[in-house]
Amino acid sequence: MGPVPTDLTTALADVRTLLLDSEHLARAVAAGRRKGLEAPAAERVEVRPVRLKTGPHLQFTARTGPVVSTRNVPVDAAGAAVDELLSEPYGNLHVETATEVVQVRVTKKGDAQVHRAPARNAAGPVEHDKTKNRLVDPDDPLFRVLGAGGDKRRQVEAFVRQLAPLAPTVLSRPGDHLRAVDLGCGNAYLTFAAHRWLGEAARAEGKELTTVGVDVREDVVATGRRAAAEAGLPGLEFAVGSIAGAEPFDDEGLPDVVMALHACDTATDEALARAVRWGAPLVLAAPCCHRDVQRQLHGHRAPLVRHAILRERFADVLTDTLRSLVLQLLGYRVEVVEFIDSAHTPRNAMIRAVRAGSGPRAAAREDLLAELDELTSTWGVTPALARMLEPELAAVRAAASGGSAEVAQAAL
Repeated sequence: MGPVPTDLTTALADVRTLLLDSEHLARAVAAGRRKGLEAPAAERVEVRPVRLKTGPHLQFTARTGPVVSTRNVPVDAAGAAVDELLSEPYGNLHVETATEVVQVRVTKKGDAQVHRAPARNAAGPVEHDKTKNRLVDPDDPLFRVLGAGGDKRRQVEAFVRQLAPLAPTVLSRPGDHLRAVDLGCGNAYLTFAAHRWLGEAARAEGKELTTVGVDVREDVVATGRRAAAEAGLPGLEFAVGSIAGAEPFDDEGLPDVVMALHACDTATDEALARAVRWGAPLVLAAPCCHRDVQRQLHGHRAPLVRHAILRERFADVLTDTLRSLVLQLLGYRVEVVEFIDSAHTPRNAMIRAVRAGSGPRAAAREDLLAELDELTSTWGVTPALARMLEPELAAVRAAASGGSAEVAQAAL
């Protein structure tokens, strides 16, 4: 069916009814501007129904350039917010419901052209070419602010996809404030994208998120602060400091999420050690180079590490294996996974660690210690993470050799 000329007041009244029917509304978008009128307050506003702990809401996401703002309004009080939106001089309105798609275009004369079509999920041919469901919109204005290219965007998307299934670990914790820190944030692509995604997830649970990017370079931190101000992201902050000495939150709160993307060599170990001593519930680290263990393997004559290229690759595997064992001994459930295809970056391993609340049981602890000792003695290496967490590992060893379980638990 083609567009039907309609009185604008009547068309807007129909749109209002559709927006307030939260049980059938899928999403709506207001964009463009009417000819001869001032621009709307925001370039684009998207409306969609969300279900929060306090009940059904309409979520209004307004975008103007890189600035994005979101507010959630209870459905039973959303009439005023919808009226405010429809009073803006938008030239195009697009509404998707469970049964139909309605498009309203305002003409130069101030009338409305209304087009209605069945919803894509209504009875009819099945759409096989599905659009990728991205957690981070590749066209998000944040990437333009940061100057991030395609490869970096794909890395960030992959990183957030590793974060998403573990996010309930921290979103379900009591309290209305969530804290995240990106240690060695560098250009802060991850910091911005993780804050965008996790912030929206936190707000859906009635929580506020504070994210702090930490880096030793003052110019990097200054750039991050300028970009955060330009993007208008509340709760995103940057601080100058080392990874080992980071204290990112002024209120002395501890982070719920610790992230580190491609922190070089033992900087990853510093980030992991900091997370352990904070007792962080969720840790995600994508290591970079592994020169510390590689240097320790240099004099080893085993065929596996005799050649430089093989020694480098084996050092990667050995280092992350040892990190995994240390974290498990100190009370974390650990996975080491590939987070993006190696075509985008050869440094594509990720350590995902969730705090278990208690250390491993006695039998498992003994097995883990035996594995750690066998690997370090066989290859003649002392991993940096074990050096940094020596007091905590000593307590675990004391418990394993006959000390009290309380001694081991005190280290966790």
